[in-house]
Amino acid sequence: MSTLTRQPPRWLPAPDTWQYHLLLGAAGMLVLGPLGCVAAAYMNFSLGFFVGGQVLAGILGSAVTAGYGAAGRHGANYIQTAAASVAGMGGMVVVIQAMGWMGMPEPPVWQLIGYMLCIGMYGVGVGMLYTPLLVDRMQLTFPSGLAVANILRALTDPVLLRRAIARLAGGVGLGVLAGVGATRVAWLGAIDLSASTFGAGMIVGARIGIAALVGGLVGWALTPWFVSIGWLSPGDPYRKITFLFALGMIMGAAAIDVSLLLARAWRARLAAAARPAAMPQRWIVAWVVVWGAAVVAAGVAWFGQPVGYQLMAVALVLIFALVNGISVGMVDQNPISSAFVLSVILMAAAGLRAPQIGLIAATVLLVSTAQACDMQQDRSTGWRLGTDRMVQFGYQAMGIVAGAVLAVALARLFMDAYPVLRLDQTVLPADQQPARWTSAMTYKIVGALRSMTEDRPYQRLAVWIGLAIGLVTEVLRKAIRASARYRRFAAQGSIGKTCDFLLDAVLLPSPYASSFGGFVNLAASGWMAAGGVVASVVEWRARALADGRARGADTRVDQHALPDDMSTTSLVGGGLIAGDALAALGFGIAGLLAVVH
Repeated sequence: MSTLTRQPPRWLPAPDTWQYHLLLGAAGMLVLGPLGCVAAAYMNFSLGFFVGGQVLAGILGSAVTAGYGAAGRHGANYIQTAAASVAGMGGMVVVIQAMGWMGMPEPPVWQLIGYMLCIGMYGVGVGMLYTPLLVDRMQLTFPSGLAVANILRALTDPVLLRRAIARLAGGVGLGVLAGVGATRVAWLGAIDLSASTFGAGMIVGARIGIAALVGGLVGWALTPWFVSIGWLSPGDPYRKITFLFALGMIMGAAAIDVSLLLARAWRARLAAAARPAAMPQRWIVAWVVVWGAAVVAAGVAWFGQPVGYQLMAVALVLIFALVNGISVGMVDQNPISSAFVLSVILMAAAGLRAPQIGLIAATVLLVSTAQACDMQQDRSTGWRLGTDRMVQFGYQAMGIVAGAVLAVALARLFMDAYPVLRLDQTVLPADQQPARWTSAMTYKIVGALRSMTEDRPYQRLAVWIGLAIGLVTEVLRKAIRASARYRRFAAQGSIGKTCDFLLDAVLLPSPYASSFGGFVNLAASGWMAAGGVVASVVEWRARALADGRARGADTRVDQHALPDDMSTTSLVGGGLIAGDALAALGFGIAGLLAVVH
């Protein structure tokens, strides 16, 4: 009997029954989600960033649904959707830590949970609102989403598993070793080894990876000039200013692409009779409106927020959920802290000078953007697997409930066990900075909030310059690609292909890809580029070998061949991301056990 039609064991509930969804929901929200939540909270407290939980939850979720055969991939996808939603909320413990650093009185637990819940629900709604654009129409890669799809297909189908297990397991093993080594081996930490970034580079390829490195190199080269004009202080990392250019670049490029897509959709609508929508968009719009209003109301009623700044924060989410979603879809990078900082800058430009008000309002950006992009990432997996999107949306929303509770509980737990987490590192001298709990994201958040007392127009200028660069670059790229003469040149011979590669990756790189270099340090851009180069070389070699075998060889189609998007490089790259997440989970559990002990 085919793996697609085999009956599950008797002890497993029948698919699509309430018992089936109860099993999946419990696995995602009560087991795998809390594990990812612990890892995310620990990483943000100790390092200032966290590895997304989608890939790890996908692997573990497949174990729960293995008895359903290949059809179990949908159940495993529901599990990882809920678990990743819980884990994403766990990374938001930095908001509660920032309140402590700024001397704000701790609000009642139920108010914190309720506020985080409202923001998370608003975020998943906005993320779902953009799914038809980013996933269905633009068909962005979403490297972690592709990795999860490959893992679920492999682990729930014995045929695919036999063909993919060596590559997948090898990548996971290397990812675990790299994740552990980067925190335990000095020289690996010194080079900022990142298995997940290298793995993402293997999935997106050399054109995007090298473009990211080009963006980083430009920022590094311009550092002395930024210092000379006062945009940076001596010793500041270049990304302290280049992230503003990067956000502007994505906005500029997105303005072109979204305009073209909307025009195309309008023409298609005029050409065809009114057809039923692929999803109930009106229902999603209503969800967004209701939860957006709840965010505003909660901020005003519980935290004494001015209505205007709460409305401004809710409106900005609609922009950054799209901008950051494109970044995640292209290079697996969600610059949520950058969205937070830019929202603070815009509020300061609007006249806000109270950091406490800025924190409560900008929290809307931090949490909503994280959850919106998670929703888009999860839907990219569901799109590849053919999973019901509205059911998947339901699991994401349920995960928000558990995540809001766990985020507040873990923040209190860690900060009570380690009082050093309550110390405001932005005012501590260098010799008193904690070595273990660096809390880099909280440091950035509080630093940005304290700067609200001084308006800095050059920061807004950086965004406008980046927007102009993104607009011009994207227009030029599309004009060149539209030329039939150029397409013929690029397709003929090694010279044309080389010139096309250099244009695409170095001379006129995609703003979506090159902006990655503005968000991260140079080493991270380097790992992304290295992964892309390795993947492209391996794929080029594989094509050459395949062409050689095809000459005079048997050309019958292998009925059990791996799908096109389950290449060796994508499987190994996804394994590296999963291994890095496993290492982070191990550190998170160890940290939690130390807290409990």
